[in-house]
This record gives sequence, structure tokens and C-alpha cells, in this order.
Amino acid sequence: MGLHEIMFYYFAVVAVVTALLAISRPNPVHSVLFLVPCFFHVAGLFVLLGAEFLAAIQILVPAGALMVLYLFVVFLFNLSEVRSRTITHRQASLAGIVAVVLVFMLVVLSVRGLFPGPFAELVQVLPPDNTMAVGGSLYTTFLFPFELASLILLVVMFGAIVLAKREERE
Repeated sequence: MGLHEIMFYYFAVVAVVTALLAISRPNPVHSVLFLVPCFFHVAGLFVLLGAEFLAAIQILVPAGALMVLYLFVVFLFNLSEVRSRTITHRQASLAGIVAVVLVFMLVVLSVRGLFPGPFAELVQVLPPDNTMAVGGSLYTTFLFPFELASLILLVVMFGAIVLAKREERE
């Protein structure tokens, strides 16, 4: 077993363990903090695959900006009040149905690549490298799922703002 395989197993095991710890902790602050090493170890897996650009983006975006956003949202809400609220069966069912439909749409559209983008000819002309391959696939094959994911993040951001404003009015 070479160094490459040892590093792969290290990064993979730590990423899986920290992800499981993040979803199993009852305290949301601890869950958010367990995501940081998970993101860094996933970036390590990208480096082992030779995708340095994706590793850099993995560190900058999720481990940097999104972790600050997660912590801000966790501290924005009064956690004791959130825990005391009960969610009705109807609300949970509706949220589950919406989540399943959105995930199904993302998976189907990502796997099938139904909507090639307008820049397909340009990407075929330019010389391929790591960054160009990522950009080319985002703006050709995966344009619709990429835009759908950004729309979902926008809706989540508006939802957090509406919930925060509702808390202030009460």
C-alpha cells in the first residue's frame, strides 16, 4: 500500500466520521463545527484526484463563507425557543416531499445532462485544463442543475431572513 492510498483512506475516513458527527450532534453549534474538518478533508480528496481547482473552491466557499453563514444563522435564532417549538406532521411531510422532489430533479438532471448550455462550441475549441474542464461542464452539460442549485440557495437565504424578521416582530 503506497502513500497515495494511505492518504486516500485517511481523508475518506475522517470526512465520513466528521460528517456523521455533524448530523448526529444535538447541539447545532457542534454540528456546524464538525463540518469544517469534513470540508477540509473532502478538499484533500480533490487534491489526491488531481483537481486542485476544486480543492481550492472547496476550502474557500464551504469552509470559509458558508461556515460563517451557518454560524450566523445558528446564533441568530434563539436555540431554546427553536427546540421548544413543535413541528406538525403536515409541515414535516410537506418539507420532506419538497426536499425529495428537489433532490430527485438535481440527480436526474445532473446524470442525464439534459440541457446543454450555449457555450458548448467554445469549450471544445479551447485547450483543456482543470479549471477549464470545470467551467466548461458547468456552463454546458450541468448548466440547468447549477442554476437550480443556486436558486435553492437563494430561497433558503430568503427563508432565513423572513424567519429572522418574524422573530423580531414577536
